[in-house]
Amino acid sequence: MRIGFLFPGQGSQTVGMGSDLYEKYETVRNVYNDVKNLTGIDVAKITFEGPEELLNQTKYTQICVLTMSLAILELLKENEIKAEMSCGLSLGEYTSLIYSKALDYEEGIKLVQKRGEYMQNLVPDGDWAMTSILGTSEELVIEICNKITDGFAVPVNFNTTGNTVISGEKKAIEQAEAIAKEMGVRKIIRLNTSAPFHTEKLIDASNALRKELENVKINKFETQVVKNIDGTIYKETDDIKDILARHIISPVRFKKSLETMIEAGIDTFVEVGPKKNLSSFVKRLETDKELNILNINNIETFESVIKSLK
Repeated sequence: MRIGFLFPGQGSQTVGMGSDLYEKYETVRNVYNDVKNLTGIDVAKITFEGPEELLNQTKYTQICVLTMSLAILELLKENEIKAEMSCGLSLGEYTSLIYSKALDYEEGIKLVQKRGEYMQNLVPDGDWAMTSILGTSEELVIEICNKITDGFAVPVNFNTTGNTVISGEKKAIEQAEAIAKEMGVRKIIRLNTSAPFHTEKLIDASNALRKELENVKINKFETQVVKNIDGTIYKETDDIKDILARHIISPVRFKKSLETMIEAGIDTFVEVGPKKNLSSFVKRLETDKELNILNINNIETFESVIKSLK
């Protein structure tokens, strides 16, 4: 058995996520206290009490999702469950880098705080939207975007087989949705976001993070991490700071990342954090490999995974 961890990103948050783990385990409470002390943000209060509008603010969403994943990782560590490779969706890549020790625990938390602030405060004025085009190929989604004549929208999240997200101006997104329906797409889901994530429109946030990264120390990887930007494993020779700066304005190649993990021999995927979206992405992959797909987002799933992996 070769274990790979998956870490969710923004969009997986729900009010109350992880509250049962927080109440039961001191280890979890310690992580939440660490984050509060480092950032000044009462992550526990925002996460468990909301309201949803507050939790959904990018500057809080990212740090809250990260905290839950880091807390679960500490529980897994206590139970001697380790992964030799990991991958995260957008924000989740930072959890991967902290887990691999490439980013220091404290420095990684502070960096995610800054990332969330920049991605909220440095969004250009405009009416923005994101939508999922489901049940069709990446190629068709690219073709749909190329047909847009009214505004800016591009593919940004290549999540899994038959699941691609586009991002841009609301009027362009609406046109893309109409074109997709004309081309036979049956399922389209508008996402609850108000920023053009992973597009060139966030260049100011990317540049601000790049400046922040100048003072960040990058350590040697203790476990392998697959990067979003091209779906390959980080190499020691990679310019990680440049990659993380470009990460904000570049598409997420998550399908390719999962395929890389499978090609490397990962046969047991454990999603660590709220919901189980990434687990569903693995299930939809076209592969003849037999995979064990697990997720941890509450006490019940945590205990089930420990039992399964031990």
